[in-house]
Amino acid sequence: MILRGKMFLRMFIGFWLVSMTILGSWMVASNYFESLPPAREWDEHRPPGPPHRFMLRVIYNLQNQDDAALGSTLADIRRKHDIQVYLVSRNGTDLLQRKLPVEVARIAKNQLTPSGRRIVNLPKRHLAAYRIYRPDGSIASAVFIFPTHRGLITNILGDSMSLRIALAVLISGLVCFFLARMMTRRLKDLQLASRRLADGALDTRLQVREKGGDETDELGRDFNTMAEQLQLRIQAQKRLLSDVSHELRSPLTRLRIALVLAQEKPAEAPDYMQRIEQEAVRLEELIGQLLSTQAQDLVLDMHIDLIPLLRQLCADANFEGEAEGKTFSFTADTDTDTDTDTGQAIVDSCGDLLQKAFDNILRNALQHTPAQSEVRVSLVYKAQRYWVTIEDCGPGVPEDELNTIFREFYRVDTARTRQSGGYGLGLAIARRAIQQHRGDVTAENTSSGLKITVRLSAHTQHQ
Repeated sequence: MILRGKMFLRMFIGFWLVSMTILGSWMVASNYFESLPPAREWDEHRPPGPPHRFMLRVIYNLQNQDDAALGSTLADIRRKHDIQVYLVSRNGTDLLQRKLPVEVARIAKNQLTPSGRRIVNLPKRHLAAYRIYRPDGSIASAVFIFPTHRGLITNILGDSMSLRIALAVLISGLVCFFLARMMTRRLKDLQLASRRLADGALDTRLQVREKGGDETDELGRDFNTMAEQLQLRIQAQKRLLSDVSHELRSPLTRLRIALVLAQEKPAEAPDYMQRIEQEAVRLEELIGQLLSTQAQDLVLDMHIDLIPLLRQLCADANFEGEAEGKTFSFTADTDTDTDTDTGQAIVDSCGDLLQKAFDNILRNALQHTPAQSEVRVSLVYKAQRYWVTIEDCGPGVPEDELNTIFREFYRVDTARTRQSGGYGLGLAIARRAIQQHRGDVTAENTSSGLKITVRLSAHTQHQ
């Protein structure tokens, strides 16, 4: 299994480290508390049972070390834990020849319980006596003097295993909560942003780095892209609705005026009826072109050769532009490394959509190139695609509007009417048709004019 997700690795390593930290902390804390003196060893009502682990270790050392090592052991206990330990023999003397405090001598004389232990609580300290057996076979009493200044929390945790477990569970829960919170914060931001977007705030964006990051950063960038595309599409729909309303208003107004005049002037009714018919044809043409820009995806069940298609369209354009000296030249380079026959440029198509698309682009170039100029059309095969370029000698397009010339009803000169500049749907229809053929079209300014590039995938034979 290949682990590609950075967030997965972060979560895995994070929870793994938390688990190891909790386990290690538990082991260290257990060893620490077990190494501390008991918190309730001096409790007179403590039920019978084995001594605390600390007491067992000390008693074991006292029973097995010789007299020379006892002094060092007792000094370490005094230094580390502030606990004094006296070893009282049966004759009432300390094995290390130290002077015994009165309470120590008194507890050593008293008979120990059957468990070999006796507890005495004093106002400022606590005493505990244990029976020990020395290596030489003698019996002595080990009297411990415990201080009373140990902390309450240390006493409770050191004496209760269940409380230590509960504390570990609480700490691990808090650590995992903040870790999970940190990792899911971006998802929460995405949820809130999605709700704002659904409420109509189309300018909603997530603050996310432009490159890199984990899956949440990629998701955030994808959300921003989606929100931007949604905003552009809705704005385009609103703009389209406004443009359609504007474009339809003029022919409808002329229709209504012609109808009123025909009613007021019956003698001139035939002329007005002809005008009504003319406006109706224009209105039908406009609606037809508009529907062409909104057509849905089609099935590409035909094949077409771009070379004769473009050659014929250039010939038609030469015929139309002959009066003004506008010419169209066509060149083709089909040096392919596929099974495509030499001199052919076969692409998948549907009906005459590509013919209409290239015809609209060529007519746009014919309209904007000046008189006595040439429009250059070329076809080149590159990387399994056919690149068709149409370059005119016109004034070009402002750089900031190159991406919008394929928009419905777009005109560089907003003052142009349909008589001088059409409806502004030709390039929009061409772009839609090319996209339906799984291609793309772009525009760029050159030193001589505007160049439009169409890229279409070459047809491949399936074995």
